[in-house]
Amino acid sequence: MNYRTIRPAATEYGAYYQRYISLIPDGTDPLQQLRNQQTELKQMIGTLTDEQALLRYAPGKWSIKETLLHVIDTERIFAYRALRVGRGDKQPLPGFEQDEYVVTSGADARSLASLLAEYDAVRAATLGLFESFGPEAYEQKGTASNQPVTVRALAYITAGHEAHHLQLWRERSLPLLQQTAHS
Repeated sequence: MNYRTIRPAATEYGAYYQRYISLIPDGTDPLQQLRNQQTELKQMIGTLTDEQALLRYAPGKWSIKETLLHVIDTERIFAYRALRVGRGDKQPLPGFEQDEYVVTSGADARSLASLLAEYDAVRAATLGLFESFGPEAYEQKGTASNQPVTVRALAYITAGHEAHHLQLWRERSLPLLQQTAHS
């Protein structure tokens, strides 16, 4: 059995992250999930116009561009946490306020193409980092956002977080785009 396909135990992460980890099918390598998601995301939103990528599925919700940059930012943070924990750093790592990040991101002023290029660069770095860790690094435990976390859990959380946003786009944003295309 591949050590990366061993689902993290509940003691390896804060309860909040169960919602993301549960989105990774049993027996799935989270790194393969990240590779598959990269293809899926580009198929899903890669052909949208910049105007279409400004769509918000409801008032007060993030646009597709803002959500994409949120996925990028969050992946960077999870990878940074994995680096620190995987290298044996025992210093508690702080949380972050995602809503403040989105407000100051300037995502809607950027082209979708530039966001997708940044996404590809971050994904390549994330995969390179997680692939560099051996089985012992995946077992390393640290603290992030005042919760225990292992590198294994961070791999699953990273893939599960993106799975969550892909699901929201599939269920909420893309149907609205299809409706406006047929109007």
